[in-house]
Amino acid sequence: MGFAHLHSRRLPALTLALVLALSSTMVAFANVALNTLSTDPFTNTSSQHRTEVEPDSFAFGSTIVAATQTGRFTDGGSSDIGWATSTNGGLSWTHGFLPGVTIYQGGGTYQRVSDPSVAYDPKDNVWLISSLAIGSGSTTAVLVNRSTDGGLTWSNPVTVTPHSGLDKDWIACDTTASSPFYGHCYTEWDDNGAGNVIKMSTSSDGGLSWGPALNTANTGHGLGGQPLVQPNGTVVVPISNGFNAILAFTSTNGGASWSITVTVAQVQAHTPAAGIRSDFLPSAEIDGAGKVFVAWQDCRFRTSCSSNDIVYSTSTDGTNWSAVTRVPIDSTTSGVDHFIPGIGVDRTTAGASAHLGLAYYYYPVAQCTVSTCQLDVGFISSTNGGASWSTATQLAGPMKINWLASTTGGRMVGDYISTSFIGTKAYPVFAVAKAKSGTTFNEALTTVISGLAVRGGSAVATGAGAASLPATTAEPRVPRTAQ
Repeated sequence: MGFAHLHSRRLPALTLALVLALSSTMVAFANVALNTLSTDPFTNTSSQHRTEVEPDSFAFGSTIVAATQTGRFTDGGSSDIGWATSTNGGLSWTHGFLPGVTIYQGGGTYQRVSDPSVAYDPKDNVWLISSLAIGSGSTTAVLVNRSTDGGLTWSNPVTVTPHSGLDKDWIACDTTASSPFYGHCYTEWDDNGAGNVIKMSTSSDGGLSWGPALNTANTGHGLGGQPLVQPNGTVVVPISNGFNAILAFTSTNGGASWSITVTVAQVQAHTPAAGIRSDFLPSAEIDGAGKVFVAWQDCRFRTSCSSNDIVYSTSTDGTNWSAVTRVPIDSTTSGVDHFIPGIGVDRTTAGASAHLGLAYYYYPVAQCTVSTCQLDVGFISSTNGGASWSTATQLAGPMKINWLASTTGGRMVGDYISTSFIGTKAYPVFAVAKAKSGTTFNEALTTVISGLAVRGGSAVATGAGAASLPATTAEPRVPRTAQ
C-alpha cells in the first residue's frame, strides 16, 4: 500500500517533452484497497440516506476511533453520529451509533446532531466523542459521549453547555503523563448568535463534568478551532476567523484562562467549482516535541487565484508562526484544485524527522462544472517535517458531484476530514460516494485497509513566490449547522 516509485532513466527528448506536456502533476494511481467502516442505517424521511459525511478520528496506542455525521439533513445536522473503532491497529473494526443524542437512536431528545470530534484521555482511560446537538428552533448544545471500554460501547451524552446558536465544537485531551495538566480535556465551540465569539470549557474528570464557558482574553471571534495539547501542557488552538485569516490562541494554566488571538496567516482562497461545500477551516496536528502544524486550502501560489493548494504554518509556542508553506502536491500551473485537508502527524516523531500525512479532496481540472467535475481523494506524506514530500497518491474517485449529500451550503463530503497514525501507518478517514440507487445515496465513512506507509520524496515544499493577491473577504458566516 502507498506510493508508486518513479525510477530514474534517460528518456528521449521527444518522450520527455510529451510527458511534461501531458502532466505537470506527478500522481501515483495506486491500487489502494479501501475499507467502508460504516453506512447509514436510518430511515427517517426528513434526512438523506444513505449518507455519511464529515469524519474526525483520533488514535492512541493500537486503538483508533472515527466519528461521522450519519443521515445528513439538507438544511443542517444529521440523524445521528456514527462511530467506528479498531483496537488492533486497524486490522478489524467495530461500528455503531451514539445513544441518547437524537430521537432516532437510544432515546435522545434532539432532532439533529452535527460536528463530531474524537479525543482520548489516558489518565481516566476514557474515549470521548464531542458533537453539536440541534433541537427545535435555535436550541443547541455541545455534548460529549464517553467510552470506558476502548471505544466499543458508548454512554448517553454529558452536556458541556446548552445554549442557542452554537456551532463547530472540537475536543482534545492532555495525553502526556509528565504534563502538569495530564488528563485535562478541552472543548472549543463558537457562539454564532453573538458573532462567533470563541468559547472554551475544561474537564478534569474524564468528561463527566465541564467548567464554565470562557472567552479568549480579547473576546475573540472565530470558528472551526482545533485544540492541541503540547507535552508541557500548553494548549494551542488554531481557528478560522470566518472571513480572511487563520488565528490561534493558547492556555498555559490548564484552561483556567485563555490568551488573546493572534494571526497565523491571512488567507487567499479560491471557491471550488460545481457548488461543492468547502471552506478554509484549519486542520491541525502536533508532533512529539509539541510543534503544531496547521493546514488549510489557499490560492496564493496560483496565478489569479485560479485554484487552491494545501498550505500550512507551524509553531512551537502557539504565538509565533512560520511563513506559509505550500505542500508540493503538483506544480502551480497544474490546474488542479485541492481542498478540505486532513493533516496527521506521527507523534512518536518530531522536528526534522517528523512524519506527516496529508489527505485531501481535489478536482484534477479546477475549471469544471456540475456535469464534468470529478472529485478525488489524495494523500501525500513527508518524513522530514515537511521539508520535502512524496509523490501524491490517489486514494478514491472519481466521484460525481450529484452523488454527494445535498446541503444549503453545497454538495457535501464534510467541512473537515482527518488523518491519524497507528504506529508508522497513516489512516486517513473520509467520505466516499458511489452512484445513487434511484434517489438513495451511497456515501459512507471510509479508510484505507492496513493504513498507508509514510514515505519521503524529493518534492520540496516552498514558501516563496506567492502571487500578489488581496486577502479573501466574506460575509458574516451563518452557522454550518444551520445550512
